[in-house]
Amino acid sequence: MTWTTFHRRGEILRSVIRTADERRDATLPLDLDGVTETFADALSLLAALQLRWHTHLAGRIDRALADEPLDLSAAVEDAWADAADALPGVRMILDGYRSAPVDEEMARAMVKATAKEHMMLAVMAGRSSVDDPAAASVGARIEEAARLRHRGRPAAAPARTAEERPGLLERLKSVVAA
Repeated sequence: MTWTTFHRRGEILRSVIRTADERRDATLPLDLDGVTETFADALSLLAALQLRWHTHLAGRIDRALADEPLDLSAAVEDAWADAADALPGVRMILDGYRSAPVDEEMARAMVKATAKEHMMLAVMAGRSSVDDPAAASVGARIEEAARLRHRGRPAAAPARTAEERPGLLERLKSVVAA
């Protein structure tokens, strides 16, 4: 994969995420320009969104645990809810295709990705180890608690566009000024 192809794929994925957040219809936006040329099929686009969700969630959990909370499970639940607020369209798409995959291959992929996410939640909450066979079920309970916590929050404001977000220089200036 060339740098141009990699960069273009990132642009298309950001466009897909932005559109998913705007539409919030739990459907892959395969109709966007460049999507079918960039991603081989719906499963490869779904896999890219799953990876984006997973890395975003892991980052949120790392930040939450860096504060050394007394209740690890609550911190992980809050991190999950924060990630769902940050990527609402992606979360809806993942939930939609998890409950109604288009084919057997997608069903297997979603089961595997969900189990890995649940294992991560359980491990990060300090309620299981990686090799524990019960980790996925423990993580599923943590996800359900996080969903309940998320539903109790006020609706998230729409994400700011790249033009509205402060750039790196502006963020650094604000940190130095503080």
